[in-house]
Amino acid sequence: MKTVEQKPKYSLNEEQEKKLILREYRSLLRALKDKIKPGDKDILRRAFEMAADAHSSMRRKSGEPYILHPIAVAKICIEEIGLGVRSTVCALLHDTVEDTDITLQDIEREFGSEISRIVDGLTKISNVIDSSASQQAENFKKILLTLTDDPRVILIKLADRLNNMRTLDSMKREKQLKIASETVYIFAPLAHRMGLYSIKTELEDLAMKYLEPDTYKEIAKKLAETKRDRTRYINEFIKPIKEKLERNKFDFEIYGRPKNIHSIWNKMKKKGVTFEEVYDLFAIRIILNSPQEREKEDCWKVYSLITDEYTPSIERLRDWVSNPKSNGYEALHTTVMGPRGKWVEVQIRTKRMNEIAEKGLAAHWKYKEGSANENRFDKWFQQIREVLYNQDADSVDFLQDFKMSFLTEEIYIYTPKGDIKMLPVGSTALDFAFAIHTAIGAKTIGAKVNHKLVPISYKLRSGDQVEIITSNKQTPSEDWLSFVVTAKAKAKVKEALKEEKKKVADEGRYTIQRKLEGMGVSMQQANLDELVQFYKLHSNLELFYQVAIKNIDLRELKEFKVIGDRIEYPRPVKIVQEHKIESHTPAQSGNKQDTELIIFGESSDKIMYHLANCCKPIPGDDVFGFITTGKGLAIHRTNCPNAPKLLANYGHRIVKTKWAKNKEISFLTGVRIIGMDDVGVVSKITGLISAELKINIAALTIEASEGLFEGNIKVYVHDKEELDELVNRLKDLSGIESVERYDTEDLPGKQ
Repeated sequence: MKTVEQKPKYSLNEEQEKKLILREYRSLLRALKDKIKPGDKDILRRAFEMAADAHSSMRRKSGEPYILHPIAVAKICIEEIGLGVRSTVCALLHDTVEDTDITLQDIEREFGSEISRIVDGLTKISNVIDSSASQQAENFKKILLTLTDDPRVILIKLADRLNNMRTLDSMKREKQLKIASETVYIFAPLAHRMGLYSIKTELEDLAMKYLEPDTYKEIAKKLAETKRDRTRYINEFIKPIKEKLERNKFDFEIYGRPKNIHSIWNKMKKKGVTFEEVYDLFAIRIILNSPQEREKEDCWKVYSLITDEYTPSIERLRDWVSNPKSNGYEALHTTVMGPRGKWVEVQIRTKRMNEIAEKGLAAHWKYKEGSANENRFDKWFQQIREVLYNQDADSVDFLQDFKMSFLTEEIYIYTPKGDIKMLPVGSTALDFAFAIHTAIGAKTIGAKVNHKLVPISYKLRSGDQVEIITSNKQTPSEDWLSFVVTAKAKAKVKEALKEEKKKVADEGRYTIQRKLEGMGVSMQQANLDELVQFYKLHSNLELFYQVAIKNIDLRELKEFKVIGDRIEYPRPVKIVQEHKIESHTPAQSGNKQDTELIIFGESSDKIMYHLANCCKPIPGDDVFGFITTGKGLAIHRTNCPNAPKLLANYGHRIVKTKWAKNKEISFLTGVRIIGMDDVGVVSKITGLISAELKINIAALTIEASEGLFEGNIKVYVHDKEELDELVNRLKDLSGIESVERYDTEDLPGKQ
């Protein structure tokens, strides 16, 4: 896809700008009018004036005055999250400390410690994503600690990110990719966890718009084309339910809501279906106006009326009224067979539940008084605090562990006494043991799930009752890390292993000390660094440990030169090699070819690069370069499964790249074909590929079963254009059901 640098669309003179800024500020005050108490207007005006003055000389990439951004963020906080006056002040000031001469002391002097603390939290977040990986983990912990002290920090940050995503058009392409990846990797899951469902879905859709623009446009187009049919069907489905609800004197709203593009695309990928086959493109939502003491009873009555009319799918019933999610979400979800044999998802909520679903955490506090679920967020925050205080400061896995433990869906597990523990999906019996207590986790040897004996790696399901079996002889082992998923369990296992490793490593430390002293040098850090680098290890501890367990015997030390009190390994003379890449054509197509990638900012300094195995990029794909440790530059597709993690976590290692036209070189890729098992189907496919399109086939496997066949074909193509033509022509053959490019780690078969 060609990328064109956006030109600012902005053209207002100074007078018009002043009017625009004032109009936006007044609109902000109108949005807040129900929450403004005496004296609030004064503090809001002071915050607005301080921010406007501080940002007066700054412009956004679109060309508009920068102050419009904090005003827009403040409006999102009020209208879409439901925050109040103090959060609005913080939103107006959120960029001042980072981008202008204003200090935290200035803010504290003017607005007090509460507001300066929140602005400080927001400033820390801004510095997170661009740091090195270990620094990022450290900063992210600071943010999460601020979150557990004052969740408004994260809520305002989400508003800031939403406004940035809504105005991403004016950014450069590589910046769009980085910001969109961070968004889908960490901010959308955070929004979900904070209970902000509509913000989460909008963030996912906006990220997809930049990360996978072609797919996004295609699904958006199909949604628009099918809108009239969908509306007609929704009305047909709703009519009998509406009549029943009216007859039963319910005060309600009922409407159809389309699913977001990102979730439709996820379903298509997960289930391997086309757009037309995704049955739940929309959900029917029923919102009841019920008093709190009758909410549960009314939701189940409505469920009963719906299932009298339409047959439900028992497996698809979700009861979050009896057992709300830990982000406060309450609703009954059921999927029923509607008219014309179509499955339809129905969500039943009350007005209170709906406000919590839309406004999440902010609404949760509003309804906290006397609620049975009032400590759900508090429990979650307590779990986060526990992990933060125990986690190694330099753990680069921290973000991933945090995502896995705290930003995924939960399951509910019962103790033998009937207490409930919430764990992330995919948790094992061992995760549950660590959730009860660290000492129990460390000594676990097995578990009974629903009274049946299971191993500690057993994956739990919601509703399981688990009894842990321990032994004083048990100690944590390395293989535990391969199956535990919660951050707490991982941190505790690593901690125990590290302690054990330290004991063993002491022996290695003495061995190295004796060897170095024998060479006439001391065991100073510079010498240890030289050895760590030479043996390609990542820490002193690892060096001592490997020596202690006899994996390294240090005989190479005699090749080191001694310079004063330092040792140094003689470095070979470095030969600078002209930038070449192995031809990806079959052997007979010739030798090495010149580069076919333009790597920006590297023109004078030719680099070796390779094409990432996880996504197999070919010319024409939207790509970026990633500087790996030890393997040079890896080229990934922007929609590679690993792209969000790389772009979000390691922005400083991303290199802008694009393809130059080079028809001399072919690239290996693969297509998977599913269709009717018919006589001559193989010759039809190979005839089209080899004879008509003149594309070389590297390998072909066809397996047939029960009237269907699945074919995996590896082919050499010059670019994405050629691959797209091949896919479209194959789809046009009679009896072919689906054709798709491989997106898996490796193509089937040997290469």
